[in-house]
Amino acid sequence: MRERALGNQGLRVSEQGLGCMGMTFGYSGRDDEESAATIRRALELGVNFLDTADMYGPWSNERLLGRTLANRRDEVVLATKFGNEVDENGELTGEINGRPEYLRAAIDGSLRRLGIDHVDLYYQHRVDPNVPIAETWGAMSELVQQGKVRHLGISEAAPETIRKAHATHPVSAVQTEYSLFSRDPEDNGVLATCRELGIGFVAYSPLGRGFLSGAIRSFEDLPADDYRRTAPRFQGENFQRNLDVVDQVHELAQRKGVSASQLALAWVAAQGEDIVTIPGTKKRKYLEENVGAVDVTLTAEDLAALERVAPRGVAAGERYGEGAMDKVHL
Repeated sequence: MRERALGNQGLRVSEQGLGCMGMTFGYSGRDDEESAATIRRALELGVNFLDTADMYGPWSNERLLGRTLANRRDEVVLATKFGNEVDENGELTGEINGRPEYLRAAIDGSLRRLGIDHVDLYYQHRVDPNVPIAETWGAMSELVQQGKVRHLGISEAAPETIRKAHATHPVSAVQTEYSLFSRDPEDNGVLATCRELGIGFVAYSPLGRGFLSGAIRSFEDLPADDYRRTAPRFQGENFQRNLDVVDQVHELAQRKGVSASQLALAWVAAQGEDIVTIPGTKKRKYLEENVGAVDVTLTAEDLAALERVAPRGVAAGERYGEGAMDKVHL
């Protein structure tokens, strides 16, 4: 597994990371034993960049990583996040909180649950429109000075917000959804801003929340408690329109002798050496398939074929349901 740099402050991670959210949050079929085995297998395969957040659970995701990674701290680059407010009882309030006092309590809680003395990459998960970004980032910078955090990142932020944060303290990584289905960063200035400022880009949901794998063939394939049932891209006429695109991606993958997931992941990775993908899974078999994407080389012909099949804006429907889209790109 090769490494890629995130930003200009010395942070280096495996070119493919592991998104851990689904192990305890958003999807059905929680299995802590298999999830822990998946994390350990990731380390064996050279995947050292693990992504979590305090809201995943809430709290249970960080605790799972803390248990699994005990005595293996030096083998991993841990990223966690704050900002989606979790109250003192461990419940999501539905609010975004970027106040310095909330941040200070949040990092201490994350460190305790992870069983570590510092986080390698700490993200502001969502931007609080009621708190100036310089105020939040001033407090985040203090965490770096205190040694609780090594590098800082921000998730789902607009270019001007990224600039203001970076002016307060260097941003090492911007995390945003990016895939063949979600190419917004190419159009909204986020990717260009990252490259102008020397900031790394972390692509979450690079498989379109699993849609691009081709495994989901109907809305009924989604369990009753799966959060994707609320996502417009998985609903009504949007589902079939998006499935038609997936089938074309699958056809291209078959011709190349790889899986649709591997082709989709290789496409994201091919968009720049400053991009790192963090596909999520809680099962070893999917992890191993995803990791196989790092060995897939796309030719100019491959890239052109994918561009024809999945041009910008091809996905039908918003990526989040009502209300959630209001909290991105602020």
